Amino acid sequence: MREIPVVVQLYTLREYCERDFISTLRKVADLGYHGVEFAGLYGHSPQEIRNVLDEFGLKAASSHVPLVEMKRNLSKVIEDHQILGCEYIVCPYILEEDRTEEGYQSLISFLKRTGPVVTEAGLSLAYHNHDFELETLASNGKSVLETIYSVIGAESLQAELDIYWLQRAGENPVEWIKRYQGRTPIVHLKDMTTDEERAFAELGTGGVDIEAVLNKGEEVGVKWWVVEQDICSRDPFESIGISLNYLKTKLPYLNK
Repeated sequence: MREIPVVVQLYTLREYCERDFISTLRKVADLGYHGVEFAGLYGHSPQEIRNVLDEFGLKAASSHVPLVEMKRNLSKVIEDHQILGCEYIVCPYILEEDRTEEGYQSLISFLKRTGPVVTEAGLSLAYHNHDFELETLASNGKSVLETIYSVIGAESLQAELDIYWLQRAGENPVEWIKRYQGRTPIVHLKDMTTDEERAFAELGTGGVDIEAVLNKGEEVGVKWWVVEQDICSRDPFESIGISLNYLKTKLPYLNK
């Protein structure tokens, strides 16, 4: 079995990051995570954080960068991620007012223009889904997400599939990962409670078939597993610890 590293999306720990970003990174390393996916640098410079990552033995898997930031200064975004040693720049979220036919077409045009620029710099652009991208476009009868990946080639845009949001939209995460085999280097591992609330849950405690997803990772070319829990009912560090302990029961190499 190929040893796919496990990282944490720092949005899960955002309150800790706001208080003391460096100490939060140290604690992530102490828990045994291989690295992080960024959601901002909390006022620190890319070089400072790169030095801290190196000191703590953490890798920068990827980074969620707001669309407005990419549009405002793409060259700075690229330069920062080169310094961080972070290969994947991820478009993380679309504002509600932009979730229209016109808004999605504008998004696709931007991603199509931006992808080659990012690739030319030696990095990769990726798109992270929620559930609203599974809505059908009136113009072609396909979902927004399918349209994004059909219009934009894999050489310009990679997929960061979020299995919680796929399942919440009534989709089968494993089928999506198989469909975009070789194009899904990053997968967000998330679980969902089995009650009516369908809330975010620690891995292994809900109804998402995490093990089926893990079993496909090597076959489809996943490079990073990302643990994220948008909202935690307990201390977020406890939540990501529970999730990592679950993964240790399914991925033996994590116990080394």
